Amino acid sequence: QVQLVESGGGLVQPGGSLRLSCAASGSIFRFYVMGWFRQAPGKQRTLVATLTPGGTTTYADSVKGRFTISRDNAKNTAYLQMNSLEPEDTAKYYCNTNPPGLSWGQGTQITVSS
Repeated sequence: QVQLVESGGGLVQPGGSLRLSCAASGSIFRFYVMGWFRQAPGKQRTLVATLTPGGTTTYADSVKGRFTISRDNAKNTAYLQMNSLEPEDTAKYYCNTNPPGLSWGQGTQITVSS
């Protein structure tokens, strides 16, 4: 099965930016809808953004205008550019197909705090 590895997280101040990466062990992005998800402590995992093979994107209302999902098919890598980060964005972020069909990776932690 395709493995997913997320990276790029860290501690950032409110208003800052980060770019997350999701490296897949196989060529899946050109065939499946990809999503970025996040899970805050004590809360359910929620969908943040999606990207179809044709390039259509969708975003949760809470991140619309601040986050951008993209991919590089040649590198089997998806990205999530996050700007104007807010403390409410603090969570562990994961990628997967949408709906989720692969084993979850370890995720990457984003902490937004001053």
